[in-house]
Amino acid sequence: WGQAGVTPTNLWTANLDAWTRSTPAIGADNIIYIGAWPNSLYALSTNGWIHWRCPTGSEIYSSPAIGNDGTIYVGCRDRKLYAITPAGQVKWTFRTGGWVDSSPALAVNGAIYFGSWDKKFYAVNPDGTQRWEFATGGPIDSSPAIALSGAIYFGSHDKKLYALNPDGTKRWEFATDGPITSSPAIGEDGTIYFTTVTGKCYALNADGTQEWVVQTGGYTESSPAIGSDGMLYLGAGTNMLALTTAGERKWLRPARSPVVGSPCVLADDTVMFGYQQCCHCLTPGGATAWAYYFPGEVISSPVSNTRGMALLADENFTLQAFGPCPPPAQTSWPMFRHDLRHTGRVGGP
Repeated sequence: WGQAGVTPTNLWTANLDAWTRSTPAIGADNIIYIGAWPNSLYALSTNGWIHWRCPTGSEIYSSPAIGNDGTIYVGCRDRKLYAITPAGQVKWTFRTGGWVDSSPALAVNGAIYFGSWDKKFYAVNPDGTQRWEFATGGPIDSSPAIALSGAIYFGSHDKKLYALNPDGTKRWEFATDGPITSSPAIGEDGTIYFTTVTGKCYALNADGTQEWVVQTGGYTESSPAIGSDGMLYLGAGTNMLALTTAGERKWLRPARSPVVGSPCVLADDTVMFGYQQCCHCLTPGGATAWAYYFPGEVISSPVSNTRGMALLADENFTLQAFGPCPPPAQTSWPMFRHDLRHTGRVGGP
């Protein structure tokens, strides 16, 4: 990974022909997949070469997830979930009644879970047939998280966090004071952490009872990530915030613009996140470890692979690779969508 505190340098830059909020997913073969705003999913090699570009019917806001067989699942604003082969061919699509901005989660039982702006949450089989659906009171762009028990957690614009069983029945619901657009993170002990756009961060027990709630101090759509000591990291308005497992603030680090993406905790216990035209990396104490700058605004979430490479896209139509950078930490939820394949599942690869 290089020496601690050494600023990464550019390894390559790939032109995507449009801006993106999609976060890259990385397959077992190290191929990188990312959605872009001009109706396309891209596949890139570890040297930045574009293998293929698969057109979709509209913009992609969702981040892709990669199945055990290499199938890539991604939502699209043409109201469909796409299943795409590793060769870049559309395998099937599943149509909903609204935009699919929610990033899919992949269950051990083969189900693909995701939400839609039609106010419904869906479970789809690997062949594209519907397994079940669950109606909520508002649009769903929150991306689901799957616990070891198989419970599925997600938020809705109806201001509730839902817990469902694998058969689609409701375990419980928890009412908050604002829409939930972020993805929940699940702690080592099963605690569910999530934020509302009203600037609150909640911790719930697995039975749906509240453990604590704190005011973060800013509009919050960033999804939390969890460090090796259980520390919770999240963007809150124009700040990066660190909270203990008891909900106490450890530190707050100002940024120069809103932090809308989610942080990634690295194996050396540093935490990187994007804002304005920067990927900033902080030590566990909140001091700057390094910063890497972009020509365009950063609104997606960074990832790092197992080969010392970090990846982040910007609004200047580029995906940049930079390093050296440690791989993600081995914690219960170190990054957006949990792991490099974006399974959104505790215990995922």
